[in-house]
Amino acid sequence: MNARPQTQPTVQHDDVLNEFNRGWLRGMVQLGGVLAVILIAAHYVGLLDYTTLADGWPAIRTLSGEAVPPDFTNWRQWIGPLLDTLAMSIAGTALAVIFSLFVAFLAARNTTPHPVVYQGARVLLNALRAVPELIMGILFVAAVGFGALPGVLALGLHSIGMVGKFFAEAIEHVDEAPVEAARAAGASPLQVILHGVLPQVLPQFADVSIYRWEYNFRASTVMGMVGAGGIGFELMGSLRIMQYQEVFAILLVILLMVTLVDGLSGVLRKRFK
Repeated sequence: MNARPQTQPTVQHDDVLNEFNRGWLRGMVQLGGVLAVILIAAHYVGLLDYTTLADGWPAIRTLSGEAVPPDFTNWRQWIGPLLDTLAMSIAGTALAVIFSLFVAFLAARNTTPHPVVYQGARVLLNALRAVPELIMGILFVAAVGFGALPGVLALGLHSIGMVGKFFAEAIEHVDEAPVEAARAAGASPLQVILHGVLPQVLPQFADVSIYRWEYNFRASTVMGMVGAGGIGFELMGSLRIMQYQEVFAILLVILLMVTLVDGLSGVLRKRFK
């Protein structure tokens, strides 16, 4: 007895092809819109003005020639400012992480005690993130004087806005099963956070904190230019007296320190995975 052939479901190849073409065309239109915005912005700021760029090349070449070879004569005077810069970045990051841990749970939808508290915490994070650390540095220098302290305060407060946002988003994306299990066992809200949320987000918190430390070390070199101490203050002093060979040497030292910090942060990330 011959087996009855099975009928395969018919596929509307034309419909599938048309849907693919529409999706491809939609994507190309969106890409074209993004490229148009980029070209308009580049033209507006003069990036496409090749004449101006070409006219500035001789000055850049002259300045580069005056910076070579680098002058490391005063390298001993840079050790203290480098340590100030490193300490500033560590203290500023620690300040940001401590406050972000508190604010993030208020700014996450699944752990905030009330929608009004959620909105207030989000506004606070947006406000801290909106003010550049350089502006904060100028304000704190005017308030507490020159030195590393205004740099730490500026880096810390600005970092709360970014670190707190990343922390809050990590909290919002946790698996709800351990959270519900903790609640079903009669845990208090604090116990739910400690046992149901924190174990899931700690690796992400560590990763964000280490990345922010890298950023703060780079930013702390700029903070010195507004009087907040560190190697940036030495760099600005050399620029003011047009000692370009010394400026080049300080930039090389900063590059070396940034490379070391980047390598150390990579090691720390592996340990926290």
